[in-house]
Amino acid sequence: MLGLGRVQFYRVTCLLFLKLLLLRMLFFNRIALGWVASDAASILLLMGILYLITPHRMKTAVFWGFNALLSLVLFAASVYFNHFGSVPTYLALSELDQVFEIRESVGSTIELVDYLFFADIVIFLGAAMYRKWSRGSGLSRNAYVSPTAHRVHLVVLMIAIVGGLSLSTYSIHSTKGITNELVQAESTGFLNYEFVAAVESKEDKSLIGTGDISETVAKVAALETTFNYKDETAAGAAPAYFGSQKGKNVIVIQMEALQNFAMFQSLGGQELTPVLNKLAKESMYFPHVFQQIGPGNTSDAEFMSNTSIYPIGSQAMSTSFGDRVLPSLPRLLRDKGYEAYTFHVNKVGFWNRKELYPALGFTSYFDQPYFTNDHLNAFGASDEQLYITGLNKLSELKKQEKPFYAQFITVSGHHPFKIPKSFKKITVPENMKGGVLGDYLTAVNYTDYAVGTLIEGLKKNGLWDNSVVVLYGDHFGLQPKVVSSEQIHEALGIKYDNRISRYNIPLIVHAPGMKQGRVVDTTGGQVDIMPTISNLLGVSLQQEGFTAFGHDLLNIDRNIIGMRYYLPTGSFFNNDILFVPGKAFNDGVAMSLKTLEPVGDFSKYEDDYKYIMKLMRLSDEYVKRLPQR
Repeated sequence: MLGLGRVQFYRVTCLLFLKLLLLRMLFFNRIALGWVASDAASILLLMGILYLITPHRMKTAVFWGFNALLSLVLFAASVYFNHFGSVPTYLALSELDQVFEIRESVGSTIELVDYLFFADIVIFLGAAMYRKWSRGSGLSRNAYVSPTAHRVHLVVLMIAIVGGLSLSTYSIHSTKGITNELVQAESTGFLNYEFVAAVESKEDKSLIGTGDISETVAKVAALETTFNYKDETAAGAAPAYFGSQKGKNVIVIQMEALQNFAMFQSLGGQELTPVLNKLAKESMYFPHVFQQIGPGNTSDAEFMSNTSIYPIGSQAMSTSFGDRVLPSLPRLLRDKGYEAYTFHVNKVGFWNRKELYPALGFTSYFDQPYFTNDHLNAFGASDEQLYITGLNKLSELKKQEKPFYAQFITVSGHHPFKIPKSFKKITVPENMKGGVLGDYLTAVNYTDYAVGTLIEGLKKNGLWDNSVVVLYGDHFGLQPKVVSSEQIHEALGIKYDNRISRYNIPLIVHAPGMKQGRVVDTTGGQVDIMPTISNLLGVSLQQEGFTAFGHDLLNIDRNIIGMRYYLPTGSFFNNDILFVPGKAFNDGVAMSLKTLEPVGDFSKYEDDYKYIMKLMRLSDEYVKRLPQR
């Protein structure tokens, strides 16, 4: 006969293994039998060690306590994947305190199947309470254990620990060269994948304070000489548009969850983005720009647009590098007499912006207490209130004759896109009411309307004709699991791809006096925003000794930008395709940006793949070696 502790060991081990299989199904929509052993290995190893170190009388409580803890982690991982579409590492899960700030958004992504991770615990507690109520003793803690059962159990423990360790080590080692995080996570299993993340995080931290950052800068410069693009600047001449807006104010508007597909579209005869459409026709409009954010989402977009440095992909840049002196456009412009303000209606502690903003060189930030709360959504104040406060502060700088760099972070378009009736400016068709797509397009339309109020305010306060205005989306809004490409096609009559269209964000740059717009077809990303603005302002990054990992989109004929986190590391966009690697380049897939159809032969783009992999590694090395404040 087995003792109670041994019974619970086998019971909990089997339950946790089944939960890992459930997580595997939720992540990858399949259970590949060839990789299931990785999950079994990690659970056997952990439970075997736990059995050995736990006193006999505490085994049942410890096993079920561990079951509850790991179930909570798996539940959080599933909800995280539902919301962000990425397999989280423990670093990402460690930032779940930020989730409480967007609990309405995250709560709407919880699915009923996620609660299965707790089903056994509820049953166990119910059974325990029933036994206590009925005074049934169940299995005795001191039940007799036969010598044979004891020996068998010891053999099982040895197999669990030694076999689990060996198989886990093998699965981790065999996937070491895979850059595609999804493939790696599926191959190694969730728990082993977390171990890999821990090892890589330790290696990353070992870079801090080591080496000479100038060596990294030199490697970046050397790599750029291999980048196959034509610099359209004539020898000895200044780049096109260089200094054309020198001394002008800069107003950057980062628009929450705004995807480019909504531009120039109508719903039931109602123009979705009339303000942005008109502005794009009078500005430089970049229709092929893509998000590049990591776990920090909106805060990562802020980081990139100001620094032209890639996010590291494992943790939000605001929490990882808020203690650094970050080379940035606000810092460069401060040295030229500019004030640098940033406006966000949430608390400045959200995503550690209290540290991020000084790290980026902003002179002042304005957060929740500065805005009138008109209760648009869970964040509080609407975009209209954001702009009212911003205009007041910028008008004060105008009176003092101080040039400024101002950043506005909008939130009215945040998931779950619920706009109060009094704020709605369009009416969606009956068949879309209450649906996510209808709510999203309503939120986009309100975002657009609010931008119009800002433009009117800038003109009224005499700021419009002396300011470069830059507008871009921070990241996608629509999840493919919730809104299909077919739904979007049916509603708007456009072709929509769940990766290319989803990650495509608008970028509009309006310079004072522009009446005739220009469409710039070059592919770009959020790392390219800072170099492009710098060129317009006449700030030579080369002369300033500034290392940018993006390019000035007004002066190149082709571009390559990398993306990770929402796509596997090694993914890139160039002027022709989106490429997503498999285990490596050769087994990857490519999609045409123009036709949104698969590209069969993408072999000629292998140099682009090698280039972007090296560039992103150097970006990581560079940011990790930046001095701490």
